[in-house]
Amino acid sequence: MTARTDPPPAPRRRGRPARTDAAGPGARERILAAARAEFAEHGYDKASIRGMAKVAGVDPALVHHYFGPKEQIFAAAVEEAVAPALRAPDAVAEGPAEGAGERLARFVLGVWEDPVTREPLLAILRSALANDTAAGVFRDLISSRVMIRIAAELGGPDARLRSELAAAHLVGVSMLRHVIKIEPLASADIEQVIAMTAPVVQRHLMGG
Repeated sequence: MTARTDPPPAPRRRGRPARTDAAGPGARERILAAARAEFAEHGYDKASIRGMAKVAGVDPALVHHYFGPKEQIFAAAVEEAVAPALRAPDAVAEGPAEGAGERLARFVLGVWEDPVTREPLLAILRSALANDTAAGVFRDLISSRVMIRIAAELGGPDARLRSELAAAHLVGVSMLRHVIKIEPLASADIEQVIAMTAPVVQRHLMGG
């Protein structure tokens, strides 16, 4: 009498994660957190889907299932990292025009001042500065979600250019303060920095 053998397991279908992989609670959030960590540590070029999957404790197919290729994972990580900054247009819109520069300066510099919001943003910026694909993803998000909205609030000639000049000034101040850490800017009181920066931002926004 021949011994009974179990049939071999059915082959995995390409592009679909195993049911046990997909069933884990919070899998998508773990993958996104792992992706942010990979991009922060290795940059866009060296970050890998396999590495993200290993950190998240899932099959690489599940990463593709939720996010698609690496560019789309990076886009999701960018949006998560810059989410606080995406509210910058609200700071311009929530009061009279003559105070827009102070409100925008306080909001943007505040995002950079808080380590909780600053560190993910810096990690994404490093990837964007080192890779054209990553830079394009970051540029498209900031352009569509921040610059266009601020320009719409401003109106008038060269509104888009004025909004970008204001943003460039604030990002420059933030980089010198928190990344290059040039003194005395790096250790100056934040209220003094806002007070000295806001008039310049106001002139950019209003075209004066």
